[in-house]
Amino acid sequence: MKIILQYFKSFSGLSKEVWWLGFITLINRSGAMVIPFLSLYLTDSLDFSLQQAGWVMTSYGLGSFLGAWLGGKLCDQIGYYKVILLSLLLTGVSFIIIQYFTSFWSICISFFFLIAIADMARPAFFVALSAYSKPENKTRSLTFIRLAINLGFSAGPAIGGIIIASIGYYGLFWVDGITCIIAGIVMTQTLHPKKAKILDKEVIVDNPTEAHKDGIYILFLIALALFGFIFVQHFSTIPLYYKEIHHLSEQKIGLLLALNGALIFFTEMPLIAYLEKTKVSKISNVIWGFALTGISFILFLLTPWAGILIIGMVIATFGEMVAFPFGNAFALDRSKKGKQGAYMGLYTMAFSVSHIFGHNSGMQLINNFGYDFTWILMFLISVLGIFLLYIVKRKSEPKTIVN
Repeated sequence: MKIILQYFKSFSGLSKEVWWLGFITLINRSGAMVIPFLSLYLTDSLDFSLQQAGWVMTSYGLGSFLGAWLGGKLCDQIGYYKVILLSLLLTGVSFIIIQYFTSFWSICISFFFLIAIADMARPAFFVALSAYSKPENKTRSLTFIRLAINLGFSAGPAIGGIIIASIGYYGLFWVDGITCIIAGIVMTQTLHPKKAKILDKEVIVDNPTEAHKDGIYILFLIALALFGFIFVQHFSTIPLYYKEIHHLSEQKIGLLLALNGALIFFTEMPLIAYLEKTKVSKISNVIWGFALTGISFILFLLTPWAGILIIGMVIATFGEMVAFPFGNAFALDRSKKGKQGAYMGLYTMAFSVSHIFGHNSGMQLINNFGYDFTWILMFLISVLGIFLLYIVKRKSEPKTIVN
């Protein structure tokens, strides 16, 4: 009972608007079934080669990069509300249309535009979350939105596997499209500017720092891009590894991916609430999260036992739970030096770079060198990212003066 009470206590203090933003996110992500199964859809349903699937993933990343940049720009010009609403509605329509494209080039182009439209909302979501959160609640608010994302993501792949087995891949596109549109409609009824209460207004800086000229922030983003590079393997090469090496069905793969969301749902909020009370800095927590994610790849090399897949997923999930919320919080804190939209646009673009290079590189690596080499390389990339974050930590944290 004490554990249960502590769990619910970790949600206290969040604003009504953050709860609505989380609910909208939950609706949207519950239908996010296409992306986790994209590599399987391309290779199984459309008979694309691994190289072709890799280039589709690259077009996905390029679209994400454009969408993040455009979303950051529009957010500073027309506001986060209009950007999010426009993105949700247009993404819903795009998902429904895109299922009818089947050739290689039409898939590349259509996914480029689809993800560009979808990821316009990402920097706007961060700015909205900052506006709807009290300063002392920002990290937990970020964690709460991630909780909604992963709760939806835990249900999405599990249901997606059933949909694929029963009616085929095309059902995923319909569900994804309809849930995006529903999320947009809910937003108009709950977070309209006339109804929502702003708790933390954007700071107006007399001489704002240009986001791309903030050296410490750029170094932080490079490290985050490396983290994203290895993290995206969970949505491209690792599902292929589950199927090709361990011969798991789509339903079992969906359940294994759902484990990630379930763990986050039950443990992330209390974990972040606890870590916030410690003296460990945001960057230090990101370093620990990065380390755990890197270690999860090495586990694949230790034994052919299928149970190691579950252990690897658990360790990678804890790495994700620690790295992402505190990485987001560090970026939001830093964004107070300039325009928030531009800062959070660059933050989102860092992960878009991961999509551009991560999926394709991972597939080309396993195609040419095999899975073991790929997992070792992912671990070494995590070591490089940790080193860069250590430099950020040294340069950004106040130095203790010893008398």
